[in-house]
Amino acid sequence: MKNKTGLDRAITENWQPSTRLIRGGTLRSNFGETSEAIFMTSGFAYETAQSAKARFDGEEEGFTYSRQGNPTVAMFEERMALLEGAEAAAATASGMAAMNAALLGQVHAGDHVVAAKALFGSCRWMIDELLPRYGVETTIVEGPDMEAWKRAVKPNTKLFFLESPSNPTLELIDIESVAGIAHEAGARLVVDNVFASPVLQKPLELGADVVCYSATKHIDGQGRTLGGVVLGSKAIILDELGPFLRHTGPTLSPFNAWLLLKSLETIELRVDAMCDRADFLAQTLAQAGIKTVHPSLPDFAYADLAKKQMRRGGTVVTFTLPGGADQAFRFLNALEVIDISNNLGDSRSIAAHPWTTTHKALDEATRLQMGITDGMIRLSAGLEDAQDLARDLLQALDASKGAVSR
Repeated sequence: MKNKTGLDRAITENWQPSTRLIRGGTLRSNFGETSEAIFMTSGFAYETAQSAKARFDGEEEGFTYSRQGNPTVAMFEERMALLEGAEAAAATASGMAAMNAALLGQVHAGDHVVAAKALFGSCRWMIDELLPRYGVETTIVEGPDMEAWKRAVKPNTKLFFLESPSNPTLELIDIESVAGIAHEAGARLVVDNVFASPVLQKPLELGADVVCYSATKHIDGQGRTLGGVVLGSKAIILDELGPFLRHTGPTLSPFNAWLLLKSLETIELRVDAMCDRADFLAQTLAQAGIKTVHPSLPDFAYADLAKKQMRRGGTVVTFTLPGGADQAFRFLNALEVIDISNNLGDSRSIAAHPWTTTHKALDEATRLQMGITDGMIRLSAGLEDAQDLARDLLQALDASKGAVSR
């Protein structure tokens, strides 16, 4: 059976991941280009009026309008589906557009959503503020507590939603167990897999029904573009979410899709190298006496679960400075190699202060409930030399202990 890029899935599904990342979804024009083409067009011409009607009726293969489908975007979607092991994928203009579609595209007024408390700030805002505006009831639970998920189930429960590892506390949730609870209740599980990336964790293999990504992070990995993607079965992605996406229009630009396609060629190499640096930096911080969280550390609270459902510990290290926001700011201002920013999964190492940036939209009580304090730093390890990064962290720590920073 051929997919919408014209490739035979029976062939591509037999490829190993590294081959899929280079050649999956490739659609060549009549020019026979080796690198994927960028189809920067809003619409498509038809040979006849009958052909236009047939395409809109779904009786003829082909594209109609780039809001509904585009060859470059289709290549990215197919390559992501092959990487994730999903039947279908839908690309979006940003990660939050993907999260929004995955939630709002599956619920109606009167439905109930259960979500883990530890989420990216905008995702938590959607659960607390956005869904209730449209008559969708929501319940927040302690993600690692399986009994809490069970107790939260109601007759109208439609979705479970979680991220693991969580942003920024790196809390892990047993995806397979939560999926079992959801399915027993007749609900679906949606997983935000941004921190793990598709290289380190496969939620669909663990029982999740839908997986979402901010492609801005590891998938691009070079700080160049926004993007998102939602993956799952054809019935969910094409039949249910398809109309929602088509009519609301969070469309990924063909140029951005091309950038993401090129980045997928190296995602395995980049993520593994970034994990190496994250492991080393976590150990460096812990040895310096800093309260540090990372799956590679021996005292990591979810070590067994990390080994069960993740291939490696990830590219993000979270640590807490005892002097609160004042010390955190002195530390950040003293960094010489590492950037202060709010992105992650980038080839450049990035340090963020979640209290005042990524989770600022949440009230103080919610931030504290999620385990976020004003002394917490989220470090995304990049591809710089590990020793250079370690030296930068240690000199910034020393500077943060003083009263004045540079």
